[in-house]
Amino acid sequence: MFTNKTILILAPHTDDGELGCGGTIAKAIEEGAKVYYVAFSTADESVPKHFPSNQLEIEVRDATQILGILPERLIIFKHEVRKLNYVRQEILEKLIILRDEIRPDIVFLPSQKDIHQDHQTVANEGIRAFKFCTILGYELIWNNLSFNTGCFIKIAKRHLDLKVAALFAYKTQLGRIYTNPDFIRSLAIVRGTQIGEPYAETFEVIRWLIN
Repeated sequence: MFTNKTILILAPHTDDGELGCGGTIAKAIEEGAKVYYVAFSTADESVPKHFPSNQLEIEVRDATQILGILPERLIIFKHEVRKLNYVRQEILEKLIILRDEIRPDIVFLPSQKDIHQDHQTVANEGIRAFKFCTILGYELIWNNLSFNTGCFIKIAKRHLDLKVAALFAYKTQLGRIYTNPDFIRSLAIVRGTQIGEPYAETFEVIRWLIN
C-alpha cells in the first residue's frame, strides 16, 4: 500500500501524530514510504515545571525516531498552544510551501470532527492546502464527539509495539489516560475486530485519489 509513497503527518501538537496514526507510520516506513512529520506547537507553556521548557521538542524527536522517521523529515514549528487559530493564515502559507517541497501522496491530519481548537485549525488549513492529495483524518477519540470510520489500515503487533514505545518517549505525558499502553492496545484491537484482523487503525476519508 505504501511502497514508493510520500506521506505527510500533520500534528497540531507533539504526540498527536503518534496517537492518531503511530502504527500506520511504522507500517508505512517498513514498506518503504518517505514519511514527513510536522508539529505545529511544542506546547512549551504546558510543560510540567520540573522539565525544561523545550522538553516536548526533545520528546518528539525521540518518539519519531522510534517509529523510523528520519530526523531531517521532522519539521517543528513553535506556535503557541491553543492559539493556532490566531495564526491560521501563517499556517496555511507554511503548508503550501511544504506541499510544493514535499509533494505528498497521502496526508494524515486531525479529523474534521475533532473539537480541539488547534486540531480544527490544522485540519481546516490542511484540507485547503492539500486539495489534490489523498487526505485521511486520524482518530483522537477523546476529542471526537463522532467519527466516521471510513478507512481501516491493518497493522501488525510489531507496528503497535513501536507506537506504544514512541508514546512512552513522552515522559511529560505519562499518566494521561490516552497514553496508557492498555488503552492504545485496546483501541487497536477494537478497530482490528471491526475488520476481522488482530489490530488496525481507522481514519476518516476526507479525500481519496486513485491513480
